[in-house]
Amino acid sequence: MVTLDIFSDPICPWCYIGKAYLDRALQDAPDHPFTLRWRTFMLNPQMPAEGMERRAYLEGKFGGKEGAVEAYMPVAEHAAQAGVEINLDAIERTPSTLDAQRLIHWAGIEGVQTPVVSALFRAYFVEGRDIGSREVLGDIADSCGLDASLILRLLASDADRKEVVEMDAAARGMGVTSVPTFVVAGQHAVPGAQPSDLWARVIAELKDGGAQAAALA
Repeated sequence: MVTLDIFSDPICPWCYIGKAYLDRALQDAPDHPFTLRWRTFMLNPQMPAEGMERRAYLEGKFGGKEGAVEAYMPVAEHAAQAGVEINLDAIERTPSTLDAQRLIHWAGIEGVQTPVVSALFRAYFVEGRDIGSREVLGDIADSCGLDASLILRLLASDADRKEVVEMDAAARGMGVTSVPTFVVAGQHAVPGAQPSDLWARVIAELKDGGAQAAALA
């Protein structure tokens, strides 16, 4: 198996789209060699714990309403191409994702990272839920088979807060500056929401290389 590290933030629309493209390639190649590992990257590491009103966030980030609209036009186009539902009008707040990243970290320990990541994307981009809310995160944990009461107790504490902040800093230290960023086998970085056919080629090359190695063994 080959580890595919995915640096991602659950409020990043390109991460949501990139996952959809990857999912399609993996579904088309059920014997793919990848083991997915979701890695921490926070788009807004300084975001207040309560988050902020989304319109104000977007206009501040993109220099006004027109800039925000222009920045998000490609998002809607690529979401349609990827076949994913995205309901930007339902999103009222831009949350801090520190707690969501803590949940993803714990989900990795329990072997349910990808279902949790999928549920976070759906909650935010389709249902417009505030994934900075611990109650929402508890619901997501429960839906993915985690012990919601335990997760809520952990979220109410400082458990792994420092570690997640350090993982975000470590990603930046590795040179990750935007997400999604995919790293194949700890060596080859693939930035951006890549189309399914690119992943199909990567999978074919890895399988071919594995077959050659087996023949030489």
